[in-house]
Amino acid sequence: MKIRVLGSAAGGGFPQWNCNCRNCKGVRDGSVRARPRTQSSIAVSGNGVDWILINASPDLLTQVRAFPGLQPARALRDSAISAVLLIDSQIDHTTGLLMLRESKRPLDIYCTAMVREDLTTGNPIFNVLRHYCDVNWHEIAIHAEQAFTPIGAGGLRFTALPLTSKAPPYSPHRNDPHPGDNIGVRIDDPTSGKTLFYAPGLAEVEAHLVPHMAAAHCLMVDGTCYTNDEMITQGLGSKRSLDMGHLPQSGPGGMIEQLRRFASARRVLIHINNSNPILDEDSAARRSLDAEGIDVAYDGMEIEL
Repeated sequence: MKIRVLGSAAGGGFPQWNCNCRNCKGVRDGSVRARPRTQSSIAVSGNGVDWILINASPDLLTQVRAFPGLQPARALRDSAISAVLLIDSQIDHTTGLLMLRESKRPLDIYCTAMVREDLTTGNPIFNVLRHYCDVNWHEIAIHAEQAFTPIGAGGLRFTALPLTSKAPPYSPHRNDPHPGDNIGVRIDDPTSGKTLFYAPGLAEVEAHLVPHMAAAHCLMVDGTCYTNDEMITQGLGSKRSLDMGHLPQSGPGGMIEQLRRFASARRVLIHINNSNPILDEDSAARRSLDAEGIDVAYDGMEIEL
């Protein structure tokens, strides 16, 4: 299994277009040693030729330009993106679908019924795409943890795992959470026997996730904030990390502590907010991750399992 990190930042990217926090200012003027990052998305492949896109960020076209593996190479008009899997219906994970509207065939999109509802009502991207390339919707079942193989997955087996979450503000059931609003994904490669667990939006390591995380050879999980009150203390917002559905790295029960249970796996943080001090490669927060053997995802990062 080949994994390519297309984008590693949270919504807004890094630096965020309208932010002048220490991190954003520092990466612009060179006073902070950090890498710019686009918004979170990965691509996975079972054969190195055909790729499954997991989430379609607003930065998708930039990400495709940076990765020759997704660029047209087989025909006058084509793409190595075989299908798209959406973990939720958030703007940061779905807007890139509109950038694929020139596709010469309908987009094969895998998502839950809850996500499809949001994308045909509150944020009707699917309806818009019907006027262009159209959409082939493949429902992801979440109740029985049924493994499935998306079109072009090269034999990789995917299992969707429901996560506690809230639907986006435009969802018809924003204040009435349903299973399927947000999922993590287990991806198994029968050829290598290796497993990836991917959950960029993780508020809690729930009991049903533990066996899947324990079985994984690589955990790519939520790295949004380092502390729960990070946005508040920096004057950037009024919500805590957990209020936004993201488990902070530090503190009792935080992501660092949780990941100690899975020390035999490669552990990678992704979906990193521009406020997070781990973006500064010289920070104490970053050194704390280094001491734990936890990696920080960056755009262009490649992992093979």
